[in-house]
Amino acid sequence: MDESALAELAARTCRPIPTGTPRLPGDAWRALLARLGPGWTVVGDRLRKTFPFPSFASALAFVNQVGVIADDQDHHPDVHLAWGKAAIELWTHTVGGLSESDFIVAARIERAHRAGA
Repeated sequence: MDESALAELAARTCRPIPTGTPRLPGDAWRALLARLGPGWTVVGDRLRKTFPFPSFASALAFVNQVGVIADDQDHHPDVHLAWGKAAIELWTHTVGGLSESDFIVAARIERAHRAGA
């Protein structure tokens, strides 16, 4: 995995995406997906990853970090918290699928997880 590609993606900033903007085509989202590293998948029109944790408390702490990232970027994932795991799901409502913002937030989440692991 190219750590510099992840860092470059995470350094970008989400921007508002107007309704009617086209979603990312497959070749574009595949290129961005490759930068995120293992575990991230695209299912339908959504970007997903489940992160493992040794306890509920550590998963909850991570989810709180995700909340800070989401508020900072004004782009909010769906989050599922359970004992020993936190699942993240991203997509852009205004485009009805994936946008660059989903991958920016995913990269920031991935970096936060790696920093805490």
